[in-house]
This record gives sequence, C-alpha cells and structure tokens, in this order.
Amino acid sequence: MRYFIKLAYDGTAYHGWQAQKNAISIQKVLTDALAMMLREDVSLTGCGRTDTGVHAREYFAHMDSEKELSREQVGKLVFNLNSYLGKDIAVYDIFCVKADVHARFSAIQRTYRYYINLTKDPFSVNRSYYHNGSFDTGMMNRGAELIMKYSDFTSFSKVDSDTKTKICKITAAHWERNGDLLVFTISANRFLRNMVRAIVGTLLDLGSGKMSLRELKLVIEAKNRSDAGDSVPACGLFLEKVEYKDLMSDIR
Repeated sequence: MRYFIKLAYDGTAYHGWQAQKNAISIQKVLTDALAMMLREDVSLTGCGRTDTGVHAREYFAHMDSEKELSREQVGKLVFNLNSYLGKDIAVYDIFCVKADVHARFSAIQRTYRYYINLTKDPFSVNRSYYHNGSFDTGMMNRGAELIMKYSDFTSFSKVDSDTKTKICKITAAHWERNGDLLVFTISANRFLRNMVRAIVGTLLDLGSGKMSLRELKLVIEAKNRSDAGDSVPACGLFLEKVEYKDLMSDIR
C-alpha cells in the first residue's frame, strides 16, 4: 500500500529534508518515528529537497507499507506522530493513494515564498531575512517578469548540483510589499538547488540599483552562477504549496 503524508515544518534546527550522515534532517526524524510506530522498515520519498534552515508550510512524502490502515488507525497514527515529534514538525494527514502516485514526480507545481523584514523584528529572526536596505519593488517586479521569459536557470543553480537539466517552467513570480515586509512569490513545475534564494538575491541587487534590467538579462543568458547575485539566507524561504494534477482521484 502506498501512503501520502501531508506535513509542515520549521526547518531552523534541521539540515534540510534529505537524510544525510552526521546531520539531523526532517526525513530521518520522520522515518524513524514511522518505523517505530508501524513496527516495520520505512522508506520515505519527499516531494523535493529543502536546504538547511528552509521551512515548509505544505510538504508531501510517500511511503510503501504492507499494512492496510483504516481511517481510525490513520487518525491514531497522526495523533501519535504529532505527540512524539518535536514542536517544529506537524503531520496533518496520511492517506492511501494508487501505487504509481509519486510524491516528487507526480507533482506538477510548487510555490515558494521568501520573506524580508525591512525593520528588525526579534519575533521573526528564524522565519525572515532582516535587510534594512531601500528597494524599488516596481523594478524588482519588472525583473521577475523578465525571468519568467526564460527556461534555463543555470545562472541561479548551485554549482555542484548533479541535476541533469537546468530547465524549469516558471508560471508566476512577483513581489508584494506590506508595510516593512517584502514578500517574493514564485511558482514553477520544478526548482533547482538554491534557485529561489539566488533569484531573490539577484532581484534585490536590481531593486537597490546595483544592477540594471539589461545586466539582469545578460546574467540569465550567461548561464554562469558567479554572474548572478548572492544567495539570500535560508531563514526567509518557505515551501508554501505543492500541487498535483488530480490527487483526489488517486486516493484509494
């Protein structure tokens, strides 16, 4: 039986989603908890990799199990997981899907948001980037519109990434300002490692006058990470939404 797990997490204390040696990760913590409660070996596949310190308001993972759980058993499992896991991980639901539905490859769109505080806020230290600069959000939105015209994002990809292709389809990208809070929202069918943080850093250069639209165009077309702006800190990045074509029809 294949089960989807819907969860959310604050990534401050974790080295991202992906399990790795000598580091605590969301995947490892959740896998261990499920294995203990189900009393079987568990292998979790996530909808994508989030880096150290990045958060997720909505995240999906799948696992295969020999057990066929009733809704009552699922409800108990969700309750027990939330009681066992730390306060920074919440499991919202577990549901059975068709065997070919994949948490990563069946997803058709992901949405990220990046939060910037223009004034110091001690209550959002780990959930936004404090930057007291002056930015032209109109210019940054023009930059976001320009980025959407392209599909090759090599200039915004982590250099040592083992990704086979740097092609992504961005369907939305825009900035909003609410008082002293700047929010960048971007949606695409897939994202490269470090891509959103690199785009945000580059658009901040554009908004602060360090870069022109013409220079931004040259940066994208150069396909060279060193030409783009610095990556902004992970603390302000949230995976907000993961979409599937028709997940409800795939629920068993």
